[in-house]
Amino acid sequence: MDHANNLVIDADAHVIENDHTWDFLEPSEAKYRPKVVSDPDNPLFQYWEVDGRRGPPALTVEGGDDPEERAQESDRRIGTPRESRLLVNVDSRLNHMDFLNIDIQVLHNTLFLYDMTEDPDAEAALTRSWNKWLGEIWKMSNGRLPWSCMVPTRLLDEAKVQMRAAKANGAVAVCMRPIEGEHLITDPYFYPLMEEAQKLDMSMAIHIANGNSASVDLYGSVPASHPAAGFGIFRAPTVVACMFLVLSEISELFPKLRWGIIEASAQWIPWIHREATRRSERDGRELPEDLFGGKNIFVTCQSDEDLPWILKYAGENCLMIGTDYGHNDTSSDLNMISMLRARDDISAVAKERILSHNPKALYGLDVAG
Repeated sequence: MDHANNLVIDADAHVIENDHTWDFLEPSEAKYRPKVVSDPDNPLFQYWEVDGRRGPPALTVEGGDDPEERAQESDRRIGTPRESRLLVNVDSRLNHMDFLNIDIQVLHNTLFLYDMTEDPDAEAALTRSWNKWLGEIWKMSNGRLPWSCMVPTRLLDEAKVQMRAAKANGAVAVCMRPIEGEHLITDPYFYPLMEEAQKLDMSMAIHIANGNSASVDLYGSVPASHPAAGFGIFRAPTVVACMFLVLSEISELFPKLRWGIIEASAQWIPWIHREATRRSERDGRELPEDLFGGKNIFVTCQSDEDLPWILKYAGENCLMIGTDYGHNDTSSDLNMISMLRARDDISAVAKERILSHNPKALYGLDVAG
């Protein structure tokens, strides 16, 4: 790692689950083990299944393994070495990060983008195994792969136990879906988790996902290839969650709790800022002048967005970069850091805050640089 400048922190990177992820299940929990199933209409397409419920694609993000070959590509680079994205070889991941000039990646899950089970005990077993797997990875990463832990939202006492264990093994955030079953993210039902996260100095990372099966089924009723399907399932609920968060009293109830809005891009920030301001004025409430800073909210942006316009509303202490490492979708781009540095329409100070200061603040990273 090059410590001559501030550390470069990738605020949204992924690990792709594999069979080893579930080796931490107890023998009595083996019945909950997810399995990879082929799509009957397309045997080349595989997905995870838990107790008959279909989840996200499994092991489908393929790409070249030669960094020099990838470096010659002119468009968005998304290909990652298989052993790296599955983290079956941590050194491979760290070497690729060095090649990409990334010092730290904060890892988020892939499997739990959907609500995989309604069985509280099954959910607790799966999140516990996943968290132990990430703790193992972190211990081999020399501190370069902190992560956001999963928690069983149907068993809040167990969730707090898992949060404490995860914190002791490299977790810096609690990963929450914008909708969890019948609960919005701002529901007082989750206050015990927010209180525990604040006590542990962990952030709450609202990553694009959807834990409401009815919503997923509604948007999923259109062909999977429809360009708006993923937007409806994942991105729109995440932006709405931020709106609820901005207009809630959570920042007053938990003043030290930090929030990350992850992988939803940032072009919507001026819209939310304007809407929130108008609605608060109508209701006779006053919002902080620095709305996102005052609410402890950080947002991952994309390098090709209108950043001068976004920064006008977000402020310089809000935005971060996330490469979406390991995935293959509209958020994925391994070139993001170099593209951001090449821009001449934002200041060098803003760039360094996006690349280093802001993600370091969100995740409470105790690292030099």
